[in-house]
Order: sequence, then structure tokens, then C-alpha cells
Amino acid sequence: MHRSQLSCPDLCQRPGTTIVRCTLPMKRVFSHPWLPLVIGLLLRLFFLFRLPSPAGDAPLYEALASNWLRHHVYGIPVDDVVRPVDIRMPGYPAYLALIQAITRSSAEPSRFWVMLGQVFLDLAACLIIAEIAARCSGRSESTSRVFLIALWLAALCPFTANYSAAPLTETLAILTTALVCVFLIPMINPEHPTGDLLKWGRFARRAEFMKNAALAGICTGLGTLFRPETPLILISSLPVVFWVALRRGQPGKGLRASVLCVAACLFVLLPWTIRNALTLHEFQPLTPRYSTMPGELVPTGFMSWERTWLYRFREVFLVSWKLNSDTIQIDDIPARAFDTPEERQHVAAILEQYNNDSSLTSQQDQQFAEIAQARTARHPLRTCLWVPLQRVLTLWFTPRVEQLPVSGSIFPLARMWDTDRQDMIVTLGLFFLNLFYVLLALWGTVRLWSRSPEARAAVVLLVSFILFRTAFLTTIETPEPRYVLVCYPAVIALAAHAFARRNPA
Repeated sequence: MHRSQLSCPDLCQRPGTTIVRCTLPMKRVFSHPWLPLVIGLLLRLFFLFRLPSPAGDAPLYEALASNWLRHHVYGIPVDDVVRPVDIRMPGYPAYLALIQAITRSSAEPSRFWVMLGQVFLDLAACLIIAEIAARCSGRSESTSRVFLIALWLAALCPFTANYSAAPLTETLAILTTALVCVFLIPMINPEHPTGDLLKWGRFARRAEFMKNAALAGICTGLGTLFRPETPLILISSLPVVFWVALRRGQPGKGLRASVLCVAACLFVLLPWTIRNALTLHEFQPLTPRYSTMPGELVPTGFMSWERTWLYRFREVFLVSWKLNSDTIQIDDIPARAFDTPEERQHVAAILEQYNNDSSLTSQQDQQFAEIAQARTARHPLRTCLWVPLQRVLTLWFTPRVEQLPVSGSIFPLARMWDTDRQDMIVTLGLFFLNLFYVLLALWGTVRLWSRSPEARAAVVLLVSFILFRTAFLTTIETPEPRYVLVCYPAVIALAAHAFARRNPA
């Protein structure tokens, strides 16, 4: 009998053979990419049916979509008239309007279909993240292993899966960011895998350097239509692309690719820019930094004061998001927001006036600006360094329960264990899981760095994006942990290399 015709029991029963447990079928099951995709689908459907999130920005996006679809005006009602605005980029409202048109339903009934579509878009992002990891490996024996591990890590990540069940831009932003990375990596690491699931390696070998640049720019433009800070990935990555081209003795090629990438991004944004110029009489390719209605006060003084102390997301709920909509209590503001008892009394007096009608006046805003200026003069490092660093820690090392029916409180430990044990366990579990992903990415970065010069360039590109975006997030008025999730395609792609086989000696 030929050896290939022998089954595992036949081999085990032959004299002189060692009895071994046959694990090949089980190994094949777990090594098939469909399994993590199916499990990832079930995880996202769990969030969709059991834990859907009524996100705060959803009504605004839905109003923009409905008015755009019904009145053909990208705007919101002001004095019973739908007026054009630019307070949000048009990508997500366009997605909502498309779902409403397909399902022939209004905003609220179509929300389920919106999130169901995001479930499958998020699964597509998982495949693209796995491809990023594989392309970072280059042509190596561990490429397929890295692809599969990255797919498992992406499909089982509850933080990105959770936002597929929220009517927010995160799922689309993650997808477009992953697409940008998957086209940027071949520009610095041309050694593509040959056996990946999507067979993109063959396409990338046929495609030229400039085509990848154009595709990266187009995807960046599409991502910008969902999140206005998406061009940060080009700002952080194109210098790396040019540096690699310079080292290869091709500076002109690197410069042309960078220019083409930026031009492709601007081309996608051109219709939105023209619309703002014709309708609103302004040059605005993005959304304004401060999303306010015409004539509405921009509380720059109040926000400057918050930059001297605010870094926890809980304080955003209690203070920032209440401005001009609800009363703000002095007891909800932490003690670190005041340097002296007199300063606390001064803020309390301003808030007492504000709470009369929950509307901040220009005089009150100026008083907050003066307090912020005095605090910064007393402790410049606090405003410029320590508070931003505290924001970094909060953004990255958090349980990420913002969209879950969980308080996120674990202190005091004894009381929380007695009063809300389940809440505490979920919070701690998600905290350590988030920490696991971050530490795994650090380990994978070290291992990928030692693989080859091309792999080092890929590491520099991905890490530069993570650091640059994190630094930007420390400067915004309301540092929400969800903004970090756009970095997770890079985080997971790097984390997968923690399990890659070492290069043979």
C-alpha cells in the first residue's frame, strides 16, 4: 500500500510504530481564514443585537443624511429652514443616506441596517489588516502565519467590533486607514508575499510604484470624507517613503510619488471644497476646527482653561459636553483644576452666572482665558507636557467601555466588588485585554525590526503614524479614547509579528 493511502489509524496499528495523536484535521480547521471571520461575525452580531450603542452624534449625522436625501440640502434646520452647513464631513451622512434610500426607511428604522453594513465593513477591514501584516513580513516563510494571526487578532478585537454596532464613523475610518497602509507598505517594502489569501501580492508585483501612491492618496481622500484628520497618515508616512527612496538612490521617484499621493487625496476632496466655496462662500476642504453654527460663540477661553487640567474622559461628560446645554457643577470639576482656593472660588462665581441660563457669554469666556493664562504662566510644563502625557496614557490605557452599558469604575475596589462585581470584572477584563494588544504590538515591533531593512522601514512608517496621530489627539478639546482606534490597523499588524517564526540562522 502506498504511504499516502494510509490513514492515521492504519499507521498507528502497524507494528513498530509510535502511537501519536493525529491533530492534522484540527490544525487545518484553525489555520483556515474562514474560522476567524465566522467567529468575528458572531462577535459583531452579538454587539449589534445585544449591545447596540445610541451614540451621541448619531442624531446629527442622521439629520444631515435625511435632509440631504429629502431636501437635497446638506444641512440642518435653523429657524424652520434647512440651511447648508459644514460642521461634519459628508462621508458618513452619505453612507447613512445610501442605507436610507436602499431600505426606504427614515433615520431611526434604518439604524439597524447601517450597523449591519458596518459589521461586514469591519470584517473586510480585518482582512486588510491581515494583509498589512503580511506585506510587512515581505517574502518569508512566516508570511502566511503572520497573515492568519493578524486575522485572528483583528476579528476577535472587541474594541473595533464594538464600534461596528454604533452609528459613528470609527468603522469606516478604520477601514480607509487600513486601505491606505496596505498601499503604502509596498512602496517601502517591495518584497510581497506570494501566497496570501487575497492574492494581492500578485497585483502588487504588477502594479507600479506610482500606482500604489495614487491608490494610497485616493483612500486617504475617502477616509478624510469620514474623519477630517485622516491626512495625518500621509503627513507622517510620506517622509518615510521619500527617505526610503533616497536611500535607494531614487529621490526623484520618491518625490513624484509623494506629490501624486497628495494630489490624489486633494482630487477626492475637490467636490466638497467646491461645494463649500459655492454654497458657504469659504475655502474649506475640511470641516472647521470648531464645529459651531454661524454666529455661535467659540469658547476658546473655556477650552484653554480645560487644557490646563482635563485628561480623563469622565470629565468630558461632566464638564465639556455640558457647555451651553446644561448646568456645570463646581463639585464635578477635579481639585487639580485649581491652584488655590481663591481660584476655585473665582471659577465657582463664573459658573454660578453661567448656570442661570446655561449659555456662556463672551465675558465669561474671557475670564476663563485669563485663568488659563495665569495657570500656564505658573506651571508651563503642566500645560505643555504633563497634561498631554496624561492624555496619552488615558487614550491608550483604558478599558474602552464608552459604548457599553458599563460604568467603568473599579475604585474603591472593596466597595465596587460588593456592589457591582460584574461591572468591575468586565472593566478589568477589557483593561487588561487592551493592555495585551498594546504590549503585543511593542513585542511584534521589536521582532519585525530585526527581520530586514525593508521590514524596519515598514516599522518606522506604522510607528510614525501611531505617534503622530497620538500627539495630535492630545491637542483636541475633548480627548475621546475612540479616536485611538483608527491606529489599531497598525497596532494589530505589528502585534501579529510577535508570533512570527524567527529567521533561520
